[in-house]
Amino acid sequence: MSTRLIRALVLTAPGVCSVREVPAPVAAPGEVVVDVERVGVCGTDVEFFTGEMAYLHQGHAAYPMRLGHEWAGRVTAVGDGVDPSWAGRRVMGDTMLGCGTCRRCRRGHQHVCEERHEVGIRNGRPGALAEQLAVPVGSLHVLPDSVDPVLGALVEPGGNALRAARATEAGVGDRVLVLGPGTIGLLVAMFARAAGAEVHLMGCTDDSLAFARSLGFTHVWREGTVPDLPFDAVVDASNATRLPALALDLVEPAGRVVYVGLAGAPSRIDTRTLALKDVTAVGVLSASPGLDATIKAYAEQVVDPRPLVAVTVGLDRIGAVLAGERPADAGPGPKIQVDPRLG
Repeated sequence: MSTRLIRALVLTAPGVCSVREVPAPVAAPGEVVVDVERVGVCGTDVEFFTGEMAYLHQGHAAYPMRLGHEWAGRVTAVGDGVDPSWAGRRVMGDTMLGCGTCRRCRRGHQHVCEERHEVGIRNGRPGALAEQLAVPVGSLHVLPDSVDPVLGALVEPGGNALRAARATEAGVGDRVLVLGPGTIGLLVAMFARAAGAEVHLMGCTDDSLAFARSLGFTHVWREGTVPDLPFDAVVDASNATRLPALALDLVEPAGRVVYVGLAGAPSRIDTRTLALKDVTAVGVLSASPGLDATIKAYAEQVVDPRPLVAVTVGLDRIGAVLAGERPADAGPGPKIQVDPRLG
């Protein structure tokens, strides 16, 4: 019997990728196979494409690899030990797959498990930029009918953003500054606004700030023009090495700084400032603890992230996107999604 094949994006070296026919995934015991309906292209994917991603240099990832970790789809097959009722369900999945037995996993922190696999990112786990994907059933989160594939593929970035917004502890009467109006930064701003906070955004391009204004954010600034206001929390959602320190400088004493962005090189903060201002600093790595709450927020229309999606393309156009080309038919939003069922 011939092996059934699917189409998938395969990255073989920095700057080198192609859509190939690969063996279709098979559901191992405890796993399911999902027909992928939408995938978001993330900054992490771009870093793997350029070769900058730290995991490549730390031994956690290696070429060839299959990208894609922001996804939504429908379960089409189940492996041994999986409840058959999973078949047909619309789902998204946690990126972080812990070993399940270490101290961190037992404490519910599988997203920081030392031996974790990350879908499309770490330890060779194939990603979702493909027609089908196999994942453990325990990583799945069911999507209600009101959360379509477009929203479903925004749950993973939304979970990171929701955790960052909650880490600010900001609500009515508080003022939050978000550094970096990309996908994560805008989602943080949406969740903070939904909590009642006054939200400010700082960016570096006129287009990104104009788009933020189109979402109803009136307090948008370029670096160097941020007003001298007391910011009860500052969130760094950028990839700039200088901004973690700026976040600490701008936050109000006894306030909170949240670091959810990652730079390609080490960044530094002065811990004397952290201590002398009595500031609480929080790092956010993963969406894992925030996925269910994000699905609920989307389903109840607490936030509407749809405008962030600029365009949906097929697998054949992903190489150009990873190389930095913006599709001619793209809208103003920062997020590009993929429908693997397209050409």
